[in-house]
Formats: sequence, C-alpha cells, structure tokens
Amino acid sequence: MRATRFMIIGVGACMLLSGCAHEPIGPTIAVLPSPNKPLSVFQRDEAGCKRYADQQVAGGAQAANSRAVETGAVATGLGALLGAVVGGGNGAGVGAVTGAVLGTAVGADTSQREQHGLQGQYDTAYSQCMYAKGDQVPGFRSAAAPPPPPPKR
Repeated sequence: MRATRFMIIGVGACMLLSGCAHEPIGPTIAVLPSPNKPLSVFQRDEAGCKRYADQQVAGGAQAANSRAVETGAVATGLGALLGAVVGGGNGAGVGAVTGAVLGTAVGADTSQREQHGLQGQYDTAYSQCMYAKGDQVPGFRSAAAPPPPPPKR
C-alpha cells in the first residue's frame, strides 16, 4: 500500500509538472516600426505594449494549473473509489494509480490547450497596442498608409 501511495504521488507530480501552463514570455508575432519612426521610439512602444499584454493575461497560467491539479485530484479519488468497489483494498490502490495517471494526463492536456489560448490573448493584446501606436502589424494595414486605389474597370 505504501509503494502504491509513492507511485501515485510520483506519477502525478511528474505529469502535472510536465504539463503546467506558464505566462507567455513575449509575443510570437513580428511587428515592425512604422516608416520614419526612430528605433528608440519603437523600443519604448514595444516595452509598453509588452507590459500591457502581460497585464491582460496575468493570473491565467495559475488558474489553468489550479484546474489541472483539481482534475488530477478528482480523477485519483474517483479511481480509488471505483477500484475499492470493484477490487477491494488492493483495487483501491490500482484504481488510484490509474485515476492519477489518467487525471493528470487530462489535466496536462488541458493546461497545454490553455497555454496556447494564453499566448493568443497575449499576442492579440500586444498587436492591438502596437497598431494603436502606429507600428506595422502583420495582417493589418497601417492607419497612416493611404487606402489602396479602387479597382480598374
């Protein structure tokens, strides 16, 4: 029983730590300075927009990781309960290990998907801020640029 307990803790800890979400460390999109904008001004814009994007996703990774831990704990408990019902005392240990493995796998997958969502939110906030400062954001025409000519008939 003691070995089972250590196995539950070890497997759960490894899987949860490998799947933890974290705050984005920076944008994944390339933004260019607007024409004739000095690099020093662009760098100030970029630093301010990174701070703004950080604020927009603050706490998101911690919330995602808390949900992953809760998922693992619930699955472990349900596995132990099911194992006890089906197989008695030894079944509880096997059920707990199985529940821990499956629950932490689901929790890790959820954290990974939420990490992708956090990065998307970060990139959106960053690109909106940089666009508002007049910089060139991929996929958006600069507000300072003239509109394209009408199509010829």
